[in-house]
Order: sequence, then C-alpha cells, then structure tokens
Amino acid sequence: MNTKCILHFLESTLAVALAILLFISFNAISQNNDSNLLKEKMVKQLREISTNLNGIMGIAAKDLISGEEILLNENLIFPQASSIKIPILIELYKQAEAGKIGLNRKLALGEKAKVGGSGVLKELGDNSVEMGMRDYAVLMILVSDNTATNLIIDLVGMNNVNQSLKSWGLEKTELRRKMMDIRAAARDDENISTPREAMILLEKLYREELLNEKHTADVIEILKKPKPTAIRKLLPSNIQIADKPGGVEAAVCCNGIVYLPHRPYVVCLMTKYLKSEEEGDEAIAQASLLIYDYFYRLSCSNSYGRKVPPTFIIK
Repeated sequence: MNTKCILHFLESTLAVALAILLFISFNAISQNNDSNLLKEKMVKQLREISTNLNGIMGIAAKDLISGEEILLNENLIFPQASSIKIPILIELYKQAEAGKIGLNRKLALGEKAKVGGSGVLKELGDNSVEMGMRDYAVLMILVSDNTATNLIIDLVGMNNVNQSLKSWGLEKTELRRKMMDIRAAARDDENISTPREAMILLEKLYREELLNEKHTADVIEILKKPKPTAIRKLLPSNIQIADKPGGVEAAVCCNGIVYLPHRPYVVCLMTKYLKSEEEGDEAIAQASLLIYDYFYRLSCSNSYGRKVPPTFIIK
C-alpha cells in the first residue's frame, strides 16, 4: 500500500471514529437534556411552594455522588434557631479530637445553667445530674435541649465555633448568642447562616473534611437519632436522615443529609418573615418530598428514564 493509500485509509478511519463520537455525544446530551426537563419541572414546583408561602424561603440541595445542585435564594441569610447546634456539635468533636475536651468528661448541672425553651434538663433538680459531654450533646440534638447547648457553648467557646466556621470558608454562618437570649436577638445578634453555607458544612462533614472517620461517624450517628423534623415528615420511614431542625418566632429551618440508597444528598431548607411557623414547616416538608422524589427517580432509572432496580444501575 503506497503512502497516498495509507493517508486515505487513515482519513477514512478518523472520519468514522469522529462520527461515532459525535453520535455518542449527541445521545448523551439528549439523555442529559431529558433529565434536565425533569429537574425543570421539579424546580418549578419548588418555586411555587416558595411563592405561595407567606414569607421567604431558601433552598440548597446537593447530590453527593454527581455533585448536582438545586438552589433557590441560596445566598440569603436566615435565622438558624436550633439548626446552629450542628456546628456547635462539630466544634465539640473537633476539640475532643485535638485532645482539649474529653467526651466522657463529667459535668454537673447547676441551677444557674438552666434556661427555658426546648429540652428536659430545665426540669431536673439542682446538681442532681452529672453527665458526660457526649450525653449533653445527644440531648442538644435529640430533644434540642437549650440548657445542654449553653453548657457546650461555654465549654468550647463561642469564638472558637466562629473561628472554625471561618476556617471552613463559611463567611455568613455565625453563632452570635446563646440559646434563649432574647435581648441578644433583639440587638440583631441572631444565629445565622445561608442555605448554601449550611449545605457546604454538611457536605464537608459527610466527606470527613472536618473530623476524622471515627468522630465523623459519631456526629452523624447523633444527628441520625429519630426525632420529628420537617425534612423527614413526608419521606419514607426507612430512609436514614442526619438532620437538625430549628424554629424561632416567624422563622423555621431544617438542615440534613438524606441517605437515599445509591444517591445520598444534602438538603437545607430555610424560611423567615413567616406569618405562621406551621406553614413554614409544611413548606419545608413539601419541598423535601419534591427533592427526594427527584433524586429517587434518578437513582433507579437508566439513561433513558426507565425504572430499573437500583442494584442493576451502573453510574
């Protein structure tokens, strides 16, 4: 075969290969556009929930496998109420990991430490209880105990929580007051974050970027403990969720990791300027269900939208 024939053969082969690649790319784009249509419908429904809410809503969700995000008013700042207890919990474990605090360290509950609001410690006798710090942390998350929270804040230091948040790149998330400090809230010293920053924090936790494997697992185990939350309300009961809700006057939120099989995701749903906190909780529950349903469909569908048992899906 002479040089001219060889060149012609190579050109023909290259042309065929290019045509195949273009065909594959076109089909991949087409299939991707098909799933984008599903996402557009879901986002439209989320916007309707936000529009119909008598208040303001922010949403940030992220597929922890593909990296796909769902965002709405994600950079607005919202009161965190008890959801701020997630970074407080992480800071406790960060200092434990550094050897500054023992999680089994016993601390007596004095009368002066008690505050109102949610929790059970306020109902117990003066100095009748002495518990380890991990037990206080469990109460802080499981029953949102404000007394336990303030004890932990005193132990780890409010400034240390905020320094850690800044070191993790979270510029708008701040712990600015202890629980039940209404005067501080009236001065605008509110505990705050944005949906995007809360999402980033939980993703970093999930990926063990904040704590080692052991302490990450324990923090997530505490967050997974069963409790009524708006994120969980309409989701299947067998789905594990690591979350923490929060609610103050005219503002409710809930941030968490949903362990959807084969497609875990972070979801952070926040509201403010509410006429009714109950309406805010319902909006969060409906938004959580829409986001779950979208990721669930993707988790058990092939590239053409046919439902296939998840164990057969190759992503």
